[in-house]
Amino acid sequence: MTESQANPSTLERRIIVEPGLAARVAAIVEPVLEGIGYRLVRVRVSGLDGCTVQVMAERPDGSMTIDDCEAASRALSPVLDAADPVDRAYRLELSSPGLDRPLVRRSDFERYAGHVVKIEMAAAIDGRKRFRGQLLGAEGDAARIRRDDAPTGEAADVMLPIEEMEDAKLVLTDSLIAESLRRSKQAERGHHDAPFPPGAQNDNHSDNPNNPFQRPSGGHRNGVQHEGD
Repeated sequence: MTESQANPSTLERRIIVEPGLAARVAAIVEPVLEGIGYRLVRVRVSGLDGCTVQVMAERPDGSMTIDDCEAASRALSPVLDAADPVDRAYRLELSSPGLDRPLVRRSDFERYAGHVVKIEMAAAIDGRKRFRGQLLGAEGDAARIRRDDAPTGEAADVMLPIEEMEDAKLVLTDSLIAESLRRSKQAERGHHDAPFPPGAQNDNHSDNPNNPFQRPSGGHRNGVQHEGD
């Protein structure tokens, strides 16, 4: 039995997904990751270093080590080479979600309740598309947010449908860093339940090539070898 079969939460669908080419790559990599016990968080295709395909993944408990990134990279490279979803040479990069991680599944909005989030909606709600505040959890198909910029006399709590979100992510705060350190210590003692990689990163760490949890992986197109192959 694979880890994905032993952990049904691995198969929980993502609600906030990427469009276009990134979506085509996600459709290829997601079942491969699930088959070896990981969950896809996000795919991003950018012009960094010519073309970079970033695959962000995690274990069902939210952790993702360097060894995990390397294992996922080895599994994905031949599959992507065979499927050939990108029409030019690219660099495949595996990374952990990090501290200021994207929230893409309903369970993410439950797991990280109490922390500060930034959310962008596909369509305006009460005249606005961007929200920031304390995440209070998920209720049905929506997330409850306590806005930190609500004017005096206006209700601070707002319900935002998760299906209608374009982007949602945690904001790096002292409490988020403290929880990361606490769970990292638990993991070191053998509990292995840390939802964040140890250590704080800056607000855009997930796209930072110096992030130690990002590992370029193999793969090639038209004989052009990617970094790390």
